[in-house]
Amino acid sequence: MENLTAWIAQLDEWRTQLAFKFITTVLIILVSVAIYYLILKFIYPLKDEENQKDYLQQRKYLKQNLRNVIFFIGSILIAYIWLANHLLELAVFIEKLIGISPDIQRKIIKSILTIIFLVIVRKGALRLFFQLNTDVKRNYRTRNIITYTIFTLGTILVGRIWFAGLDSIATYFGLLSAGIAIALKEPIVNLAGWLFIMFRRPFELGDRVEIGGHSGDVIDINIFQFTLNEIGNWVDADQSTGRIIHIPNARVFAETQANYTRGFNFIWNEIPVLVTFESDWQKAKEILQDIADDYSIGTQQIAEYHLKKATEKYLIYYSKLTPKVYTDVKDSGVMLTIRYLCTPPQRRDSKEKIWEEILLKFAPHNDIDFAYPTTRRYDNQFEGKGKTPNVPPSSKQD
Repeated sequence: MENLTAWIAQLDEWRTQLAFKFITTVLIILVSVAIYYLILKFIYPLKDEENQKDYLQQRKYLKQNLRNVIFFIGSILIAYIWLANHLLELAVFIEKLIGISPDIQRKIIKSILTIIFLVIVRKGALRLFFQLNTDVKRNYRTRNIITYTIFTLGTILVGRIWFAGLDSIATYFGLLSAGIAIALKEPIVNLAGWLFIMFRRPFELGDRVEIGGHSGDVIDINIFQFTLNEIGNWVDADQSTGRIIHIPNARVFAETQANYTRGFNFIWNEIPVLVTFESDWQKAKEILQDIADDYSIGTQQIAEYHLKKATEKYLIYYSKLTPKVYTDVKDSGVMLTIRYLCTPPQRRDSKEKIWEEILLKFAPHNDIDFAYPTTRRYDNQFEGKGKTPNVPPSSKQD
């Protein structure tokens, strides 16, 4: 009889616990649904917009991310309610099975749940932000900021779980940094290089740089290295080779850096044109000057604006930004060099356009010839200055 009474009492207790768990589960579901619809109503309500299609797309992604977060949190709460009474028994069983104490098991579970939650938050935040913005550079920076923030937050939270017995978080970071400093010297220097790049900004995404003999456009910057889309090498005129170069961040402390696009945003390019000594070099120089002036129409005003902005930070001074043709004498003829401004990516295209114009403009003039390395016989007695251009004796015919 006593056993029956005890069994009935136990059954009543189970029934009460079951009712409590059921009611609590229903309340959690109702509260989750209410929070879900309240957030949608106040943040992204349905309304008439000019870009209705984009607005509905953004609302769709917000609903998906919000559902994932609420489902994750609700699932944890419901699982805890239904399994709370059995967790101790399960912990004891696992301890007997694999020898892990209940305290360590609890820390492992908390760490896993924390990491899963942060991964969901990061994924949802990135997905939502990328749908709201189409600027590639801005999306890249935002992705890095969110990733580094989540990583830092996760390190702190997981560290507090495992080192809760320490006096403060400073002690935890002190022990962590001491171990890392001894074992990971190079990664620490790379991390310092990353901080230097982020705050001092010797270059940014999209800049064309040269460092340690490697040149290219910066396409990625992360904690330990930055990445270049290589230019030059076996390809002429600073065009892309198609190779991707990964350079450790520590190189910014040890290598000289050249930035093609920072500050002035223009480079001086030169095109040498060699004509023969017998050519009318003055006429050729005038033609080249006209070609350079025509190509540079509109460039000077833009270059002056960028130069003015650059002088706010750097001591850059140019008396003239107009193109100019310089004269020099080489072994094979008269060298006429066109010097003009162009942006780094336009270097090869500008050179091609100017050379095509040179070939077209020089073609009608019989008194202008291109020079090239040749070997000739020179007799000063008959060809020197002030000499009568007589035929050398060796050339006379009997």
